[in-house]
Amino acid sequence: MDFEKAKLNPAADFKSPQEVASNQELSREQKIEILQRWEQDATAMEVAEEEGMPGPQPKLLQPIRDALHSLNFWPDTEHSSPNKA
Repeated sequence: MDFEKAKLNPAADFKSPQEVASNQELSREQKIEILQRWEQDATAMEVAEEEGMPGPQPKLLQPIRDALHSLNFWPDTEHSSPNKA
């Protein structure tokens, strides 16, 4: 598995966020990096959809966050920057 490639476009290498979390080849830290990137992409797609530009991805934010939680990773959403003004 090419970690750098998977990190750049997680949806191209994984069918679901849970597949990332259960992957045996990646370290916990690599899984978190991939899922955080996927979360950024999914958030951007949801913002675009809200602005009338629908994207091809189904709603993935909750499955991504569930996968992060399964890795015992809880992002600091209180101090994260907003994605939409």
